[in-house]
Amino acid sequence: MIDERIPYIHGGYAAPLAQPERGSMASIDRLGKRSPSIDSIRKDPRWRDPDLPEVIAMLSHPIDPVKSNAAAYLQHLCYENDKIKKDVRHLKGIAILVGLLDHPKAEVHRRACGALRNISYGRDHENKVAIKGCDGIPALIRLLRKTSDMEVRELITGTLWNLSSYEPLKMVIINHGLQTLTNEVIVPHSGWESEPNEDSKPRDAEWTTVFKNTSGCLRNVSSDGAEARRRLRECDGLVDALLHALQSAIGKKDTDNKSVENCVCIMRNLSYHVHKEVPGADKYQEPEASQAASTGALPRRKKDDASCFGSKKAKGKKNGGMDRNFDTLDLPKRSESAKGFELLYQPEVVRLYLSILTESQNFNTLEAAAGALQNLSAGTWMVSTPGGSRGPCSALLETRAGIESWSYAMAELVRNLPSRQQRTAKNLEEDTVVAVLNTIHEIITDSAENARSLVQTQGIQKLVGISKSRWSMREMKAASHVLQMVWSYKELRGALQKDGWNKSHFQVRPGRWGASGAERGGPHQNQSSTGFNPRIDWPLKGGVFLSFTKPRLDLIPLSEVMF
Repeated sequence: MIDERIPYIHGGYAAPLAQPERGSMASIDRLGKRSPSIDSIRKDPRWRDPDLPEVIAMLSHPIDPVKSNAAAYLQHLCYENDKIKKDVRHLKGIAILVGLLDHPKAEVHRRACGALRNISYGRDHENKVAIKGCDGIPALIRLLRKTSDMEVRELITGTLWNLSSYEPLKMVIINHGLQTLTNEVIVPHSGWESEPNEDSKPRDAEWTTVFKNTSGCLRNVSSDGAEARRRLRECDGLVDALLHALQSAIGKKDTDNKSVENCVCIMRNLSYHVHKEVPGADKYQEPEASQAASTGALPRRKKDDASCFGSKKAKGKKNGGMDRNFDTLDLPKRSESAKGFELLYQPEVVRLYLSILTESQNFNTLEAAAGALQNLSAGTWMVSTPGGSRGPCSALLETRAGIESWSYAMAELVRNLPSRQQRTAKNLEEDTVVAVLNTIHEIITDSAENARSLVQTQGIQKLVGISKSRWSMREMKAASHVLQMVWSYKELRGALQKDGWNKSHFQVRPGRWGASGAERGGPHQNQSSTGFNPRIDWPLKGGVFLSFTKPRLDLIPLSEVMF
């Protein structure tokens, strides 16, 4: 075998291409003489490269080494060559390769899988559809269940990651492979154990290529809508393993790798509309919110609503004042440890997101952590029902009581905001800044104390700088919404005016933002207060997959994507 390998292509949200290989083109001389070089063979008129129909025919040859060499040669030919991929599809080669995934010889199914990974890479979705049409997805899952070869597992999960970038295939992958991917990859590589040994210390996550590929695949499918989110939330062991992996990353101060980014993005997507979609959600929603949900209207919060990050205003309090004894409320304790989807809204998960905001330098990871916090701060949930049942909101109230009245959270969020003259030390991108601003807005809504914490962390200076300077329209609008909410608390105005602020700093006129000019980053829809939208992965030029915010769970037309 000639060891002539082209390096992986990095970047984007698709798996890297499989390394191209050449089939054997000369036999080893049994007498010990040196084999002829490839160049000398090609100069010999008796030798020629087989054409594509011949290679595909060799996939069905009765001799196994011929099959494996033909698959390896196809893997090489398809590397960054869209025309060859199309020709392979037209010559029915994809169906033969899928059939070879069930071949008992490891060398045959390994090379067939390598060819499929290269064929599935790129923005030509017809190749992905062809793999699906030949029952390639269940075949890949079957192979994952029966093989322990790490290279084969990398090829399988890489192919599935590529396939998951195409919207119509996301639920197919969930239906055929979600639990297997969780059991075979996510759980064992995360270090999480469902029944840990009390005498042994917790295992750390293993940031393997297989884990990266699988978490990338699940990241893509988690953006497919409410049913996809439900299936992932209820997948046994998935949320537990993802959280354990993230806790391991924080403990090791290793929060910038691609696997961590994928895990946080999955958690962000699964926390989207969690207040509406978890089992029994209706009994926790306030009557007005339930009625509005049935009519499709978005309810307005009242000043005396109990929101997850605010507090219910006590009688006799004025102007949104908070119960000063909130931090000492005797909240019900959990009788047993939370598990599964319940972990999405427990106090520890909020602390985890805050740690990521503190430690990570990865823009996408930071944006996802801020978005997850925003998702958890959205919604109109009651703290408890008349029967004493507790919903996600009461778990988050425990969180609020356990993080110094959110002063630490606010300080971390403000630290990630740009100043008037420059962005943060992390040089955060627009989407991340908007997510942080939206999270702050949710935290201070209906909570004068949380707004006071924002003032005390010197956040007003940064907010005013963003709203009246050279930042993007989306950032300016998000900052102005926070400022307007702060000014709505009359009890804070005296302190604000004492610091030199006045009404003009908090009431920015919409007209100053302008009505024209495309902002950097392509077409975006303003984020609503109902939560940070999931991500959808779009294939762009050059075979690189980038991610845009998915507005209201509708697809962004490709004609609107700015290249």
